[in-house]
Amino acid sequence: MDGMVELADDFDQIALVVDWLDACRNRDLTTLLDLYADDAALECRCGEVKVSKGRAGLESYWRPRLEALAPNAFGLEEITPTTEGVVLDYLSHEGEPVRIAFTFSRDAKIQRTACGPAGQALRQETAGVADQAG
Repeated sequence: MDGMVELADDFDQIALVVDWLDACRNRDLTTLLDLYADDAALECRCGEVKVSKGRAGLESYWRPRLEALAPNAFGLEEITPTTEGVVLDYLSHEGEPVRIAFTFSRDAKIQRTACGPAGQALRQETAGVADQAG
């Protein structure tokens, strides 16, 4: 079991987040969904709170957002590794500043994301996600 934990620590979490941004910029829904674990969860607080789970839930969340991108959508502002995963400040599909916290599964997939308008403290939101995801 320790080998599985070490494997999770060995993959490049920042590179995975950059791949996520690239998939969003390219409107590549299939690649985007493939970056997520099968049982992944997404929580969006950009306006009305939305929670999506599993591939079908993520697809219904992302499809309309990728179909209508602002010219500056998914621009990278800042990317920061944390003890829980990665926090990314970027421009949303509407070109608005957003902060998103990523946590990852043991098989190097996105397990959970939590996003909201930039300036909200999301780092604490991802603490203990491994306990919630299991």
